[in-house]
Parts: sequence; C-alpha cells; structure tokens
Amino acid sequence: MTVMHDLPAITAAPGARRHPLAWVPTLYLAQGLPFYAVALVAGQMLKSMGVPNDQIMHWTGAIGLAWAFKALWSPFLELAPSKRLAVVAFQLLGGAALGLVALALQLPGWFALCIALLAVVALASSSHDIVADGIYIANLSTREQAAYAGYQGAFFNAAKFLSLGGLLVLAGNLEKHMGTESAWTIVFALLGGLLVALGLYHLRALPRGAQDKPAGGKARDAAATLVDVIRSFFAKPGIWVAILFIVLFRAAEGQIQSIGPLFLRDARAVGGLGLSTAEVGFAYGTVGTAAFLAGSVAGGYFTAWLGLRRAMLWLILAVNLPNAVFCYLSEVQPASLAVITGALGVEMFGYGFGFVGVILFIMQVVASGRYQTAHYALGTGFMQLGFVLFKMISGDIQQALGYRDFFLWVLASALPVLVLSRFMKLEADAAGGRDAGEA
Repeated sequence: MTVMHDLPAITAAPGARRHPLAWVPTLYLAQGLPFYAVALVAGQMLKSMGVPNDQIMHWTGAIGLAWAFKALWSPFLELAPSKRLAVVAFQLLGGAALGLVALALQLPGWFALCIALLAVVALASSSHDIVADGIYIANLSTREQAAYAGYQGAFFNAAKFLSLGGLLVLAGNLEKHMGTESAWTIVFALLGGLLVALGLYHLRALPRGAQDKPAGGKARDAAATLVDVIRSFFAKPGIWVAILFIVLFRAAEGQIQSIGPLFLRDARAVGGLGLSTAEVGFAYGTVGTAAFLAGSVAGGYFTAWLGLRRAMLWLILAVNLPNAVFCYLSEVQPASLAVITGALGVEMFGYGFGFVGVILFIMQVVASGRYQTAHYALGTGFMQLGFVLFKMISGDIQQALGYRDFFLWVLASALPVLVLSRFMKLEADAAGGRDAGEA
C-alpha cells in the first residue's frame, strides 16, 4: 500500500455500499494499465520507431521516477475533497495523455511530445495509486481487505497481460499492414480510450459516503506529518544498509527486464534474435506473464515455509540465476520461437519467485514499527528507485559491451547483493525497536 496514514477500515451500513467486486477489479486494472504503458509498452513503441536502446532506457527510466517518489506527495492527496473524484480525475487525465501520445506520433516533433505526455501519465498514475489504495483500505474491513487482495494482484497483472499479450501483439500485426506510426497510434488510442472508459465507469461504481470525505487537516499538517515520517524512517538503526540492499537487489533485474525485450527485437546481425513485435508480445505477454505469476505464488509459499531469513539466499539466486538463459540465447541465437519462449518462461518464473524476497524484506523488516504503511511506501519507493537507476544505465552498458558480454555483466551484477545478504538482519525485532537491516 502507498497511503501515508494507516486508515481505519470502515464498513458502511448494509445496502448503502457497493459490492467490492463492482469496483476492486476495475480499480486495479486502471492502476496497472498506465504503469505498463510507460514501463513496457512505450519502450517497444520507441524501439519500433528506431530510437536507440540507450535513449529508450534514459527517458523511460527517468519517467519511472514518478513511482519512486510518490510517497513524498501522498499526505497532500489525503486532503482531496473526494477520494472517488480524485481517482476518476487521475484516470481521465492519464487516459487523455495516452490518447494525445497517439496524436503526437503523427507530428514532426513526436519524440519530445511523447516523452512529455508519458511523464504526465506517470505522474497521474503514481498519484492515482495512492488514492486508490486509500479507497481500498477505507471502504473494506480487515477481513475484506484480505479476501479481495487476490483481485488486486490478479487485475493489476491482467493489465500486463492486456498490454503485452494483447496490444503488443496487435501492434505487431498492424505494423505489417499499416506502418509503424499508424499501428502505434491505434494502440495508444485504445489504451487512452480504455482508461477514460474506466474513469467514467468509476464515477458511478466507486463507493461513496463517509469514507469518501477528506482526512481533514491542512496542508501544513500534512507537511509536518511527512517530515516526521521521513525523519523516523531514516532514524531506524541500519537503515542505510537496508536501503543499499533493496537497491542492489534490483541491480541485475533492472537491467535484464529493460534490455531483454529490446534484445529480442534487435536484428541477428547486431546480436539480437530478430523477433517481430507480435512475437515478443506473445513470448513476454502470455507465457512470460503466466510464468511470473506462477513463480510469485510459489515463492510466497516457499518463503512462508522456510521463513524470510532462511529463504533469502535462495530467493536472490532465483531472481538472478535464470538470467543465464539470456547468455544462452545471445550465444546460440536459436531460431525456434518455442525454444525462446520456453527460456523466457524459465527466466520469468525465477523473477517472480525471487522478487517475493525484496517485498517481504521491506514489509516485515524495514517497515515494521510506527508509520508502518508510510514506511512501506518509502521502502517500495527505494525499490523502484533501484530498478530505475539500473534501467537508466543499462542501455549505455549494452551498447558499450554488446549483447553477449552485457548478459555476462548482468550475472556479475548479482554478486554484491549475494554477499551483502550474508551480513543482513532479516528479521524484525518483536519490540519493533531495531526494524531495519544492519551489517
């Protein structure tokens, strides 16, 4: 969760509230669509438009900083007159910006316009996450929050399946018949239209009532709360080592998840696999997404069985060792789509399995104690920052090394977090006093 206050779980009187299934699935679908549009779909669009890998990584990485720092303006969103209307406004703004990306692709200065509009999408989407999570917490009881948590993850990932498994495949097919600009114009118009439609639906579907009122207070009080949250976060013993661990956890992943899809697209003459846009969409958006979800579930059960301290080494290995499949793919350059897709399935399963480690470390160790929700938001902000930082440099490293040596470098990038994990405190004290990692 990303709200800065632990909101009370209030349940309205029977008959006066909307059933959670009327809005929880669509709310988290609307949360995922703009995120994946910026994080994944935009990169594939820029690749089709001929933008070099380093520029794609620089700009999409910089835009992704919105999700890294969203906790900093979270308290001020609590002052919105209506959380429901704030969510709708952010969805409509994000949808309009995505639609304008479609129009910008037809203009001479399309690149600068697209980057600016995608930045608007990122700011609207990251702000939307905060208020949407607040609506979820405020309108569902503790039991209901647990019961419908599966719908959160399922429909957030459904947005990934729709974006990569559906729209990316559509873009690839349209490119063959209409040309690159027209194909991606249609894709971003569809993305924008879908988000606007969800916004209009949520105008009626989201719960109303006492829970939709502002939290109260003034901007000055929100600023004071933010200062206290940040001060107490950085006062945790060992917090800087914990932050370093979180950032390094994503060193290899941030690079492989950014460059991997571009490697699949690049021509075989330059070391890539020469897949079409549609083939990449199938490999990553269908099989890859399914493997990631299966790995996430398996990783959760595995960690529950062993405990975080004993499981962490295996989780780090799981998220990094399968990256060796890219070394294989870059060395052999297989022509079989089935072989490539199978290899990516292995890599994505390991990614999902191991990624549980950093999430639980933030939730159970870093965020324990006072301001748990707020400190979890800050912890996940550093997690996103780690991804973005390594994403932004990945294009430069890949162009300097070439694909084969780059993937060897990615494997080496996992060594620092492996070493650091052996010296980390991976359990929160029962008293909540020492609740960050320490060397």
